[in-house]
Amino acid sequence: MDMKKYKLFSVNLKKEENWIQSIIEQGYRLKRKSPWSACYEFEPSEEKNFIPIVRIDYRLFKKREEFEDYIMMFEDSGWKHIGGTKNSGCQYFEKSKKDASEDIFSDQSSKAERYKRISNNWLSIMIAYLPIVIVFISTGIFKIDSFFHLKELYYTPGLWELSGFSFWRAFLFETPFALMRGFSGWLFIAMIFLYGLFGLKALYWYHKEKKLNDNIHH
Repeated sequence: MDMKKYKLFSVNLKKEENWIQSIIEQGYRLKRKSPWSACYEFEPSEEKNFIPIVRIDYRLFKKREEFEDYIMMFEDSGWKHIGGTKNSGCQYFEKSKKDASEDIFSDQSSKAERYKRISNNWLSIMIAYLPIVIVFISTGIFKIDSFFHLKELYYTPGLWELSGFSFWRAFLFETPFALMRGFSGWLFIAMIFLYGLFGLKALYWYHKEKKLNDNIHH
């Protein structure tokens, strides 16, 4: 019987690989990984004398043809693509041939490069959101002190002089718009913070993997 598991990982691909492998060692194989959610779908493994190995790469592609060539290159080397799209970033591969190599990377240096690609992607998104926040602040759409002036977010004339049903009807109708006016900027700030955090964490893992490669060659 197929089994679904939900698990969130930030940028530590090795930790994700180890978690997937722990499920595989229980007699399953990774059937599918949703590219836009934390859902992993496993199915019972029919292989009795062969434990599948799953490895993760990180790639984004501008053209469909480049993505297909990328998949074909790995499949020719004995690794089956089981998750990821040309825009999802994370690409999941399962070792499909017993005589294939134990990893999809030829050396530790190329393995480290996947973290650099992750870092560049997250930090690029963070930088793209910065002008939006600057525009929000400069035009007054977003006010940093909006928490302390909640009434100013409501534009209905005479709202605070109303009472009873008339007040609640007008108040509840405008509240969603007031929240968007007052706190949408905070949402962008939170996203910028998270993207920056993920980007720096990926950069940390890149340098850690790179240092490991340097130690191997010295």
